[in-house]
Amino acid sequence: MRKIPELKPLFIERIQLLLKDDFSEYLKILEKEPLKSIRCNTLKISPDKLVKKLEEKNWKIKQPFENFPEIMVVENELEPGELGRSLEHMLGYYYVQEIASMLPILALNPKPGEFVLDLCASPGSKTTQISAMMKNSGTIIANELNLGRIKILASNTERCGVTNAILTKKDGFFLCKKFLTENITFDKILVDAPCSGEGTLRSTPKTYKMWNINTIKKLSGIQKNLLMSAIEILKPNGEIVYSTCTHAPEENEEVLDFVLKKFGNDIQIESINLPVKCRQGITKWEDKTYDKNAVKSCRIYPQDNDTEGFFIAKIRKVK
Repeated sequence: MRKIPELKPLFIERIQLLLKDDFSEYLKILEKEPLKSIRCNTLKISPDKLVKKLEEKNWKIKQPFENFPEIMVVENELEPGELGRSLEHMLGYYYVQEIASMLPILALNPKPGEFVLDLCASPGSKTTQISAMMKNSGTIIANELNLGRIKILASNTERCGVTNAILTKKDGFFLCKKFLTENITFDKILVDAPCSGEGTLRSTPKTYKMWNINTIKKLSGIQKNLLMSAIEILKPNGEIVYSTCTHAPEENEEVLDFVLKKFGNDIQIESINLPVKCRQGITKWEDKTYDKNAVKSCRIYPQDNDTEGFFIAKIRKVK
């Protein structure tokens, strides 16, 4: 077990309220090293061929989900940094990606030929996954506001052989408003929103120090605007996946509650079927009550699946 920084008292209070009897299991998993998970980039190589190549290097590969052979875990010890500097990684045969981070795209299920928007795209893990599922056909608009992060996004899409993505640099809210005035609509949209990152404590220990309730409240407003503006440019019967890597209800169910109140019967929350243990979204938090359909969203906790924590919700535009 590794030594972890001390959790802030308010964070402990909130997570205990969410997890109740499972709080001690949650604390235990934080001390455990995260899995070394990778995603085979099927634009360049098949899962079978990649496994063969990696096993020739004496890597022990596990494929935990029968229906998703591209998701892999390296089970043996590697040299520090070996996962990111191997020839196979540099050639774009695989992407180093946490399993929970792959799940929003499984929920979105993009198809070849579709018109897809990835609103907060950098560093490109999900953009490259979307492209692989679309078999490099159709079009992805991959948007990022920060120039430094756009460079990382461009580098990753190029390394992975993505040819169906257009990269844009704009505030996500204003980009959606621009598309709205131009009457441009999408089959599918991913809003993998900037968040407080509570689910990433295992892989990013600096989150312990950075955690702040005021940040959560500020981000909640940004997330509501992003999701609202994305719904406006969704085609009728189109689908949005809203995801965060945090547990905070203000950034998750509260955001869903906001758009459900705004759009009423024009949208509905869809049930999600994922290959991991999902817990239902919550409908009560502190003094707030959220829309009952929030239970259809998916809370992924580290102790349930030996992954990072995530929140995923799928919304369909009915009208």
